Amino acid sequence: MPRILLVDDDASLLEVLALAVSESGHEVETAADGLAALHVVRQRGFDLMVSDVNMPNLDGFSLCRRLRAEGSAMPILLLTSREGEIDETLGLDLGADDYVTKPFRTRVLLARIAVLLRREEMRSGPPTDVPLVRAGELVIDVERLEATYQGKPLTLTVTELRLLEALARRRGIVLARDRILEIVRDDDSVVAERIVDTYVRRLRKKLGVIDPGFDEIETLIGAGYRWRG
Repeated sequence: MPRILLVDDDASLLEVLALAVSESGHEVETAADGLAALHVVRQRGFDLMVSDVNMPNLDGFSLCRRLRAEGSAMPILLLTSREGEIDETLGLDLGADDYVTKPFRTRVLLARIAVLLRREEMRSGPPTDVPLVRAGELVIDVERLEATYQGKPLTLTVTELRLLEALARRRGIVLARDRILEIVRDDDSVVAERIVDTYVRRLRKKLGVIDPGFDEIETLIGAGYRWRG
């Protein structure tokens, strides 16, 4: 049974989330702020952590940063405010694997948790024979949620990988931002369309580390993005 740590200073919300997550088949522990969460993670291992961003003592961003600096590879899902697109961007830059914007439906959060847990399970499980998605020198193993470029592994969040897959599967086809969000998020959470630009910028940066001349993701002004190759 997966062990999940829920972190939020809102006691009533924490109680509701703990009940929902436990009823979905997970073992749950809770922490009321970032410092308490940091302590319990150091003491006991977890399969995933869900943390609010705005908390006293140690906020969600700082908690994420410190855990990554200490070498923790535990999947981290951040809960962030709807109006704070910059929050979403910053959280991903600090090493969070995904985020859900407030307010949200519980089923949306549970779906995100399931995806992250499945990714970790596939990474540690045996190889599968599921066909790979290929676009030039990009190879995506959809089942294992892994990708390589020029034979080198890419470290991607779930959303980044889905965006890359969406473009790679539709080479030469222009995808508008709203269509990209529809494909990669696959739920009814509220997300600003411009967050797609952030994801694309991050993907270009990561691919550019491997190939400084990378230009396969093309911007069509006023239209969207496409994979050239």
